[in-house]
Amino acid sequence: MKNKLFTLMIATSLVAGILFTGCQSSATKEEAAQAKVDEAEQALEDARQDAEIEAQKVASAEEWREFKTESEIKISEYEIRIQALKTQMKKPGKTFDDLYKQRIERLEQKIADLKTRMNEYEKNQTGWESFKREFNHDMDELGSALKDLTVDNKD
Repeated sequence: MKNKLFTLMIATSLVAGILFTGCQSSATKEEAAQAKVDEAEQALEDARQDAEIEAQKVASAEEWREFKTESEIKISEYEIRIQALKTQMKKPGKTFDDLYKQRIERLEQKIADLKTRMNEYEKNQTGWESFKREFNHDMDELGSALKDLTVDNKD
């Protein structure tokens, strides 16, 4: 009987020891979780700073000249197309409604806005990548609007 009791006490002690050493207290778990959160927040902050640095990159002088030249060429092509549309409106025999005239005026305003944005960027030159992306997007939209204006949908 003593042998069984002794074995039971040793087994109970071993199980209790394993449970106490194997389980973490809630305070320890909380500390570990907080450490992971802190690490994640630091990684997020580092990523934000890297993104801001990337966004703040300015164009090199050659890259800016090339972009500006290409943009000015496109803008002048759009202006020539608008002038041709205006000339076409004045020809006798063709009737153009007020909506058509308003669209042409809006396109002219968009061109003026693009020129202004380019001049403003040239003065402060911050956020090169985002400026370039947005400017090209707006230029593409302007080109599409000009194409859509000249398409004859009356067929």
